[in-house]
Amino acid sequence: MTTVRAAITQTTWTGDKASMLDKHEQFARDAAAAGAQVICFQELFYGPYFGITQDKKYYRYAEPVDGPIVQRFAALAKELSLVMVLPIYEEQQTGVYYNTAVVVDADGSIAGVYRKNHIPHVEKFWEKFYFRPGNLGYPVFDTAVGKVGVIICYDRHFPEAWRELGLNGAHLAFNPNATKPGLSNRLWEVEQPAAAVANGYFVLAPNRVGREDNEYGDEAVTFYGKSQIVDPRGNYVGELGSGEHEEILIRDLDMDLVQQMRDDWQFFRDRRPDTYDEITAP
Repeated sequence: MTTVRAAITQTTWTGDKASMLDKHEQFARDAAAAGAQVICFQELFYGPYFGITQDKKYYRYAEPVDGPIVQRFAALAKELSLVMVLPIYEEQQTGVYYNTAVVVDADGSIAGVYRKNHIPHVEKFWEKFYFRPGNLGYPVFDTAVGKVGVIICYDRHFPEAWRELGLNGAHLAFNPNATKPGLSNRLWEVEQPAAAVANGYFVLAPNRVGREDNEYGDEAVTFYGKSQIVDPRGNYVGELGSGEHEEILIRDLDMDLVQQMRDDWQFFRDRRPDTYDEITAP
């Protein structure tokens, strides 16, 4: 059996960027000390979830994919021999911003970059004010823990995104989130297990937790945590994360399940893309 020990984290906004960076460095150190080989943080991990409002001051949280934050955590990844998925606010150039995840390999090298493709723009999720839609497709990266793909938060509502990761070879699909109570509650229970089964891979979905009223006062929402790791048969690996408190979830993943599931259910063999014209119709 090939086993990967994976970690995902959930926390709330401390009130300042420096302490958020320190907190997540400690998460990584604690996970590595517990034997984790890969870790993924929540969406926009070092800031508040600023989609609550439309305020240009939050543009200042953006930086390049080779900027100080990624450099800091790439050095940490190398020190700890830990693959890291870093969901950042990317500045591609002045005035051009993306909701991005940088995948850092265990040797500290950048394995690749994913930019969130589906951008919501509804009450308390005013993301089109901050982000352009992604333009890098759905890449899958070879890492020390295997083939890693990423989609971010709202992307998970689109089955085509999950399927692209499967067709591109992912065995581990990470889905960092900032998700609050409301219409999404039931979706949070079904979407990740459904995607894991349909594509025969592990899904790892960290979510924010707690109320960021230290930033937004009465406008704040309460993120419900409940981060989850799902195996290729659609079963939770261990318990869900807390609905109220910060936490590191560390789980052992039997990677042989990927091959077993795909042998048992030949969904990729039996696909009929020649019949799916409406999916890609403009």
